Amino acid sequence: MTVYDITRDLSGDAVLYPGDVRPRFREIDNGQYRVTEMVLGSHTGTHIDAPSHYIKGGLTVDEIPLAVLMGPARVLDCSDARAVIEPGHLAGRLDGTRTILIKTWFSGRREFDPGYPSLSPEAAEMIVGAGITCLGIDAPSIESFDCDGSVHRRLLGSGTVILELLDLSAVPEGNYFMTALPMRLKGADGSPVRAILSDTEEEP
Repeated sequence: MTVYDITRDLSGDAVLYPGDVRPRFREIDNGQYRVTEMVLGSHTGTHIDAPSHYIKGGLTVDEIPLAVLMGPARVLDCSDARAVIEPGHLAGRLDGTRTILIKTWFSGRREFDPGYPSLSPEAAEMIVGAGITCLGIDAPSIESFDCDGSVHRRLLGSGTVILELLDLSAVPEGNYFMTALPMRLKGADGSPVRAILSDTEEEP
C-alpha cells in the first residue's frame, strides 16, 4: 500500500493568503523538557473551511461529521486549467464519489501567486449538483483572488466542506482513500488538517 502525505509543511514561511496570520513558533525550554508556543490562523497551511467560515449559523469545525473527511476520494488532474476550472474540466469525472480533490499547476508552489487556479461559479454549481460533500484543491483558495465569496457560499451553504492548500504534486489522478482530520477547535470556522491518501478505496 502506498500512502501519500498531501499536507504542506506548517512553518513560518508557509504559503500565506494575503491578510492571514503569519505562523510563528517559539521554543520554550526549561532545562528538563521543551514546548513550542504557536501562533497561527484557522486557515493556515493545508486546512479545512467549515460552513461557518461564510455561512451565518453554519457548522463549525468541531461539528463537521468526521465521516465526511474519511473515505473514498478521487483526485482529478486539472493542470491544464491555467486560471479558471470550468464545468468542462469536470464533466464525466464526478460520478461515483463524494470527495473530489483537484490537482492543478499550483501543487508544490512555495510562494503565493494571485493567479492561482480556482473554481468558476458554474463549476461550483456542477459540484453541488453531483452531491459532492468534500471538495479539495491544492491552491490557496477554491475561489479566485478577486472573488466576491459566491463560490464559497454556494459550496458551504449546500453542505460541501472545503479543503485548501493540499499538496497533490506527487499524486497521480485516480481513486484513493482519504483521511483529512482537523483539530477539534470548538466554535472555529476552520482548522489546519493532516491530510493523507492511500492507494486503496477502502479503509486501510
